Amino acid sequence: MTAYSILDLSPILRGGDAAQALGNSLDLARHAEQWGYTRYWVAEHHNMPGVASAATSVVIGHIAAGTQRIRVGSGGVMLPNHAPLVIAEQFGTLAALHPGRIDLGLGRAPGTDMETARALRRDLNSNAMEFPRDVEELQAYLGDPTPDQRVRAAVPGAGSKVPIWLLGSSLFSARLAAQKGLPFAFASHFAPEALLDALQVYRDNFQPSAQLERPYAMAGVSVFAADSDEEGAFLATSMQQQFVNLRRGRPGPLPPPVESMDGIWSPLEAEGVRQAKKYAMVGSAETVRDGLRAFRDLTGVDELMITGGIFDHDKRLQSFRMAADICRDL
Repeated sequence: MTAYSILDLSPILRGGDAAQALGNSLDLARHAEQWGYTRYWVAEHHNMPGVASAATSVVIGHIAAGTQRIRVGSGGVMLPNHAPLVIAEQFGTLAALHPGRIDLGLGRAPGTDMETARALRRDLNSNAMEFPRDVEELQAYLGDPTPDQRVRAAVPGAGSKVPIWLLGSSLFSARLAAQKGLPFAFASHFAPEALLDALQVYRDNFQPSAQLERPYAMAGVSVFAADSDEEGAFLATSMQQQFVNLRRGRPGPLPPPVESMDGIWSPLEAEGVRQAKKYAMVGSAETVRDGLRAFRDLTGVDELMITGGIFDHDKRLQSFRMAADICRDL
């Protein structure tokens, strides 16, 4: 059976706040544990009024403390924003508090605009091109210390061997994950174009490692499951509005759905959303089932990472419950 998991941006709703968003995330994670989801990941974004998971390791601790079995992790930590030692200490601490349940997904994008990235890093000499070296440094901190290691260990963290994943939307991270023998997650829920090429590169070049003997690939899909195709399309307009606002440089909280996007987006913007959300499954259980089955057969991924920005929390729960039922059937 293909494993299935959740990616959550802890969406802040229009008219709501971060406390509500984080409470909703914990509630969803508790339900996800009951519904058989493998892992619950939160994403690092900054200067985004609609995202409450900027302090990613803190949110992971919040979710892990409120659940019992489900794996909790980052999808991902944007490593160029951080010193590898700090991330090793944070995730080593999480692993000490929640043994065997913490994942560390890493990305090389800033997760924000460059002005905010400068505020985060202070020194932009720490950039995406240093990502392979930073990953290697982080692996050393989380592994067993060696006698010649000048910074002997992250405390906690050393020897924890927190599982590292590489995330990406291009061939770069696919090649790096293959070279390092790490599991790979592709962001096809918003950047689908290179998906199949990236999976091929990853599988063809994979080299076994101490962490992983054979390739293990995950891919993101958006799901808006509802009682009918029409209701699913209605719920998805929240995501469409937010995506258009982001492209216009006006990010904001997740808006409520609308009956029609006519007059809200231009034809060019509508096409941009359609391309970015190529692998969005929207509609009834039957429609979503057909979409997920076709996606699994097309990609052969080992795990589906499901996301979905739905304004109404009860409808959000319903969508993820329906997705879990469908994935078990698959």
